[in-house]
Amino acid sequence: MQNIFTLLPNESELIKWASENADTNPILVNGHFHTPFSFSAFTEIEQAFTMAQDEGVQVLGINDFYTTDGYEEFTGLARKYKIFPLYNIEFMALQKDEQANNIRVNDPNNPGRTYFSGKGLSFPFKLNEKYQALLEQVQEESNIQTAEMIDKLNALLSELEIGIQFTAEDMKARYARNMLRERHIAKALREAVHEKFDGDENRKSVLTKIFSGKEPKSNLDDFAGLENEIRGNLLKAGGKAFVPENDRAFLSLEEVRDLIINGGGIPCYPVLLDNPKGEFTDYEGDSEALFAKLQAKNISSLELIPGRNKFSILKDFVNFFYNKGFVITFGTEHNTPALEPVKVSCSGGVDLDEELVEIGYEGACIIAAHQYLIAKGKPGYLDENGKAKTEQNAEFVVLGNAIIKYFNS
Repeated sequence: MQNIFTLLPNESELIKWASENADTNPILVNGHFHTPFSFSAFTEIEQAFTMAQDEGVQVLGINDFYTTDGYEEFTGLARKYKIFPLYNIEFMALQKDEQANNIRVNDPNNPGRTYFSGKGLSFPFKLNEKYQALLEQVQEESNIQTAEMIDKLNALLSELEIGIQFTAEDMKARYARNMLRERHIAKALREAVHEKFDGDENRKSVLTKIFSGKEPKSNLDDFAGLENEIRGNLLKAGGKAFVPENDRAFLSLEEVRDLIINGGGIPCYPVLLDNPKGEFTDYEGDSEALFAKLQAKNISSLELIPGRNKFSILKDFVNFFYNKGFVITFGTEHNTPALEPVKVSCSGGVDLDEELVEIGYEGACIIAAHQYLIAKGKPGYLDENGKAKTEQNAEFVVLGNAIIKYFNS
């Protein structure tokens, strides 16, 4: 598929069009959601667009784990619904120095493990030979680990004489695309128990047996809760179907950052921030220290999933980094079975205020301008050393606003 941004007018024409036909008012953005190409609450990508249309969200950012396979379908839907597309990706990296020091980064349970995103990648997506090999390596290792989990689950189910068995191929065909993940296993087991056994008491008894005598805490119609319990009891460390990741499943943070840049994107650190108890990870507890670490690694973009954060904490954190020139976007993830709204809000359903909406929209504008310039064969938001052009943020916002409003018109 042709890059859609090459079809747009040149910069001066876009800015002139916007001055005559559009305003600079911010619009709602969801810059991070997962699709069935990794794991998603959405049954299909189009569901995200129909919900966005109903909820007034006019910019969407696909953000699957380890894959850009959904880009083509995503692009067609963006054109159909006139909702601007942001092309993103997510990785799980490992900072071995932080792991050695027992520092939790943005995974609260695994020191050193670091979720990391790329924003505004090129579409069609292309990497050079070195980085393509690294991407294929982590994709393969992820699928191998999941297949081994399925084998261990089958052994357990056979031992317990449950009468349920799976194959990785069948599970992938029914629940996934090219990437089969741990959450797919949990969903498959929940559905298989429901289909094979009649009545809630029977189903609860079977799950209790599978959980080594531990009764499920969730109601049987709480699909998200049950699947999380399946993961916690069987697929996480200590569970009977747990398989630890091979070292080859993790790239270093620097490798992931450079892969993203090679793919035309902007490296972006996803912030966990506060949990329901108001706690922070070791890496994120001090904003000044986090800023220094990110600067040292040449990272000037952040994303947050406000649905897990208290509004006041989010607000203070975002203002701190926004005033440092960081590109900041917000999303919902939709990487669990729970189908939440596409419109971004904070914990407890508290809406973002006007300032946060504007900051998120400015971030989307900078990414949009970057995507457009790269497609046109011009330098984007990063210089030749991969450093962000933060001093030009305002110019990128003006261009990005024109691009988004023109595309959506």
